[in-house]
This record gives sequence, structure tokens and C-alpha cells, in this order.
Amino acid sequence: MSDKTTHFGYQQVDWEDKQRRVAGVFDSVASNYDIMNDAMSFGIHRLWKRFAVEQAGARPGQRILDLAGGTADLAARLSRLVGAEGEVIIGDINASMLGVGRERLLDKGITGNVRFVQANAETLPFPDGSFDCITIAFGLRNVTDKAKALESMYRVLKPGGRVLVLEFSKPVIPGLRQFYDFYSFSVLPVMGRLIAKDEKSYRYLAESIRMHPDQESLRVMMEQAGFEDCDYFNLSGGIVALHRGFRF
Repeated sequence: MSDKTTHFGYQQVDWEDKQRRVAGVFDSVASNYDIMNDAMSFGIHRLWKRFAVEQAGARPGQRILDLAGGTADLAARLSRLVGAEGEVIIGDINASMLGVGRERLLDKGITGNVRFVQANAETLPFPDGSFDCITIAFGLRNVTDKAKALESMYRVLKPGGRVLVLEFSKPVIPGLRQFYDFYSFSVLPVMGRLIAKDEKSYRYLAESIRMHPDQESLRVMMEQAGFEDCDYFNLSGGIVALHRGFRF
């Protein structure tokens, strides 16, 4: 046990215990992850991810790391853009999520330029300057040490490369926060119970969103990790934000 604590949703837990708890959440929801994403976002998550892929600027022959790649939504699109000469590595700490992603890509016939690696974002097992672009969609908030993960991403990014962080954020439209809070804590857990048979995990996911840094705070964290020209795009009124940073 460590003397250091961190948040797991609204709970304070031992620093070293958060990773195990998060793994338990995603082991539980992996098989229903896509269905729940469609249900709880009314399908809009597909538009958020499409926008992220557009901002990646992926070109034939590039090497891209998709962290927290889960069910391979981004990777499927990116693999087409980098082509046969390029490569997309899907990195995820959770083996259950990687398994779902592997099956999805096989179903789509995508195999040649995609590789799966079980990896912790805080200690990426790649040489310095390995990737032209790094994406992480709806995964950073579950990382125990976000600053360390951003520094690890910076290390493995090539000079001239970019990082994209797609994550739930803080609503910026007046009145939206109250509706969003009601939906997150009154509707979402019920959907989790009915669809995924797991109310507890989706209550944690709602809480983890509230504990994640807001738009400006995350931008500052990215700059502190070394990224330059950091900015962000608010999507759906700030419910989600896409942060972008570069290594020069």
C-alpha cells in the first residue's frame, strides 16, 4: 500500500489501487461498450471521433499510436488513411478491451497495418520519437497519473508530430450543465443497469468525468508535458473537448 491517494470517481483510493479498479470497470463493460456508447451519446460519439480523425492529419506511410484504443473506432479509420505502408498501433492497458477491438477489426477485414499492444500510458514501451501522431479517446481520465502519461506521449512522439486528446469535459453553454448532471447521475446508471447489466461501472464513469480537468487545466497540463501550440475544440457545448498539441 502507498501513502499516496487519488480519486476513483468520487472515492479516494490508494494510488496503486486505482489501476486495478479501473481494470475491473472495463473488464465488466467491454462486451457492451459499443452498444452503451451509442445509447448514452445517441450515436453522437461517432461524430466526435470522426472529427478527431480529421484533426489527426494522417497521411500514407505514417505511424500512429491510438492509446486507450479499446474497440478500435479511431484505429479503423486511421488504418485506411495511413495505408499499407503505414501502421496503427492500438495500445490499451486492458486486455478485455483489446480483445473486443481485435474482433471488430477482423470483422471489418482490417488486419495488415494494425497491431495491438497491451501498454500502460504512463510508461509506454516504445523508443523515443516513434510516432507521427498519438490519439487517446475517452481514456485519459482513467489514467492514474495523467501528467506522467502526457510526458510519456511526448517522449514517443516524433518532432513535428501531434497528440490529440478526445475526452469528456465541462459544458460551456448556460443551462447545459444542469441537464447534463441530471442525465449523468439519474439516467446513465439506469441505462447501464438495463443495457450493460452494470449500474455501478456507469456511475463511476459519470463521476470520473466530473473529476477530470476542465478544458483550460488540461491545456496547461499538456504544455507542462512539453507540447506546444496547444489548443482545444469544444464539441456538443463542451460536453466533450478535443485537445491538440505538437512537438516541434
